[in-house]
Amino acid sequence: MWLLDFRPMPEANHNRQVATWLLACCVLVFMMVVLGGVTRLTGSGLSMAEWRPIMGAIPPLSDAEWQRVFEIYQQTPEFKLVNSHMGVDDFKGIFWLEYLHRLLGRVIGIAFAVPLAWFAIRGAIKPRQLPWYLFLLALGGAQAFIGKIMVASGQVDAPQVSHFKLTAHLGAAFLVYALMFWTALNLIFKPSGATNHRGYRWAVAVTVLVSITVLSGGFVAGLDAGRIYNMFPLMGEGLVPPGLMALEPAWRNPFYNLTTVQFDHRVLAITTLILAVVAWFRLGPDLPARARLPRHGLLVAVLAQVTLGIMTLLYVVPTTLAAAHQAVALVLLTIALYLAHSLRKIPM
Repeated sequence: MWLLDFRPMPEANHNRQVATWLLACCVLVFMMVVLGGVTRLTGSGLSMAEWRPIMGAIPPLSDAEWQRVFEIYQQTPEFKLVNSHMGVDDFKGIFWLEYLHRLLGRVIGIAFAVPLAWFAIRGAIKPRQLPWYLFLLALGGAQAFIGKIMVASGQVDAPQVSHFKLTAHLGAAFLVYALMFWTALNLIFKPSGATNHRGYRWAVAVTVLVSITVLSGGFVAGLDAGRIYNMFPLMGEGLVPPGLMALEPAWRNPFYNLTTVQFDHRVLAITTLILAVVAWFRLGPDLPARARLPRHGLLVAVLAQVTLGIMTLLYVVPTTLAAAHQAVALVLLTIALYLAHSLRKIPM
């Protein structure tokens, strides 16, 4: 069996198998992002007050263990200020989502580290390439560590995590996903030219703006800024709401003022939509065959994402719509990255 074969892999199989592994890890990270969003939206994220990287993979298996874990939760601000009515059975309802979220994180770590070692042993990943893959592994570990300190920030004085740490946690997950996806594309589609297509800069611009808008969305989520001004396109009686720069000094408003945070996210989202529409027109008919589908897909995805954002706002952040909004953000980034890659280093 090939699983027990330590001989070097045939050169022709290297890129395909490594790319398949990376894309499978991308699927797992995508699931992690969606599950993380649901965990936050259902108020489950602070339910596990212990951080046990090894033994934490085993859930409570007895009534005594459930009682022990629940008693630890009872010492947290969230229980004291929000969920003091809960008993053990109620606690189980919020515990399981956070447990599954952390368990999936462990699965992703194993799914990356073990095949990485295997591919390195068999020569599919060359010694000169290994530092890049080790960097991806370290970045994934850093993302998990950011999650740890994010949760800890909500277990001190108030039952709300730092929106800076939440945004960093989300941004790191998107970054890990993007780097793995781009690496897989490099393995599957070798550059066949020396020049980028003229539309490459448009695809890159959309990718950058999508990324900035995602980070802005992290601030909205972390501050619960989506629960104010639940109307569109107006905010109050106008497009520009009152109190936009109410905090002093002024630099605090984009980071702490809920009105400003939501306004900034709206502006970024609409700007992303406009840029994607302009890019769709500017890319034109002379695209490489591989870029034609993502050109249209980008337009569809950005329209879907803006629509989901508006619906999430109008219905005051229901879990289903808000989770879908976060998931489609990653779909949109995926399409933008694929489009940019398909316009890079092509025959002219």
